[in-house]
Amino acid sequence: MQTGTNSSGPILVTGGAGFIGSNFVLEWLRHVGSPVINLDNLTYAGNRENLRSLDGDARHIFVHGDISDEKLVGSLVREHRPQAIVHFAAESHVDRSIVGPDAFIQTNVFGTFALLQAARAYFSELSREEQKQFRFLHVSTDEVYGTLGPDDPAFTEETAYAPNSPYAASKAASDHLVRAYFHTYGLPVLTTNCSNNYGPYQFPEKLIPLIILNGLEGKPLPVYGDGKNVRDWLFVEDHCSAIRAVLERGRLGETYNIGGNSERANIDVVTTICDLLDELAPDPEAGSRRQLITYVKDRPGHDRRYAINAEKIRRELGWAPTEKFETGLRKTVQWYLDHREWVENVRSGAYLKWIETNYAGRTA
Repeated sequence: MQTGTNSSGPILVTGGAGFIGSNFVLEWLRHVGSPVINLDNLTYAGNRENLRSLDGDARHIFVHGDISDEKLVGSLVREHRPQAIVHFAAESHVDRSIVGPDAFIQTNVFGTFALLQAARAYFSELSREEQKQFRFLHVSTDEVYGTLGPDDPAFTEETAYAPNSPYAASKAASDHLVRAYFHTYGLPVLTTNCSNNYGPYQFPEKLIPLIILNGLEGKPLPVYGDGKNVRDWLFVEDHCSAIRAVLERGRLGETYNIGGNSERANIDVVTTICDLLDELAPDPEAGSRRQLITYVKDRPGHDRRYAINAEKIRRELGWAPTEKFETGLRKTVQWYLDHREWVENVRSGAYLKWIETNYAGRTA
């Protein structure tokens, strides 16, 4: 087994003000405690409010910048000498990639390339002992594998890539670049491919927070197509613990699939949220939130089913999700109920314009 990162050295996290990245930073400082250099470009989905609890914490160093800025990344790694780079920064919303794929190619492909170049240069300057400790962990998605039929076996790390959206294609390209830098240059890389995340701080364009917030406000709850598209749902804190396990004990050059063992059809997710809202935030005048469900025109290239086989990470690293979907979803709904100020701060004019762009014109 390769020697992994130790618990004392700093790490560089890209995209650490986004949904998964900010949860990872908070969890890292809670469970590990070594310093985090947090590089984020603060696009629409990056939010400093996610990290407000770290104000004044000397272990968290926030840097506003772009992963495509190779000079900036180079200066950061040489100044702080991180023992690992954990790469979350990405454009990640399929619907946005359909409307405007350019940003996805720029960030996910060219941005990852620039980051790899900077990491390669930094790695070459490390001592032999420091090189043994260093890791470059690339966080990716199960969407690179394409779609599954209802009875197909779940995705494994050996499943052939077959991306069906510009988002998935851009992440597939970045995965291949990371693999190439291991085989060509010897950069000590690790890749994780996760299923759909949910939990606190998720930007409200994604399904679960969109349904929660629309349900609270009595707005239509848009469901694509027949609502039977299936996803495997992973609570974000479980994802963070899996990444820590891969960073510490993962075999160099390997890919690890991370799943929540929680396949659900979209319509079942929506109705469960409706019932939780009726319980936790009842509105006697409006009645059941299920009445708000509105079937809308499906999005182009909508993959029918994703499912993750996470046997490899369980077998090799001893990791398995601890949160059941029902309890995780309840925690998530309660978090949005308790953090309305955060919600209002992120629902800017740009967000409202996006919702109008994506959903206007979709007929039942």
